[in-house]
Amino acid sequence: MSDKVLVLNATYEPLNVCTARRAIVLMLKQKAEAVEMSGRMFHSAENAFPLPNVIKLSYYVRVPRGDRRRVSRRAVLARDNHRCQYCGSGTHLTIDHVIPRSRGGDSNWENMVASCAPCNARKGNRLPSEANMRLRTNPRPPDPLAFVIMAVGEVHGSWKRYIDYAVA
Repeated sequence: MSDKVLVLNATYEPLNVCTARRAIVLMLKQKAEAVEMSGRMFHSAENAFPLPNVIKLSYYVRVPRGDRRRVSRRAVLARDNHRCQYCGSGTHLTIDHVIPRSRGGDSNWENMVASCAPCNARKGNRLPSEANMRLRTNPRPPDPLAFVIMAVGEVHGSWKRYIDYAVA
């Protein structure tokens, strides 16, 4: 039962992705309700439960915004679409500090980008302008939906209307 389920806030804002098992537990505890069903069933020793594709929490959860979202290698790579922000390569990716840590750069969303190993080595502990390199995009905190999409890789068809609504 490794099916993924989209978790919506009480306001229908996408929050996260959980397993079908966790979604059923939340529904049994009346902490969530099913919004979209998969048409499949989960069978226990005594009962059968319909598997949801989308659930909505019964209560509102406050979501941290901006810089308070945790910076991680995986999140930076997802934000940058797994592409080097200097040359566009998708192989041998590392994380680069735009302003090197040795020169006082912080480990925050605005200072970290995906970089292929050759570009990262070429830049070294210099600023991009000093290394005659340009960023393809300006680093920024990721869209909140990036964390939802990062959890699954591919968005299930029944999720699209909730994600499209959140983006609009």
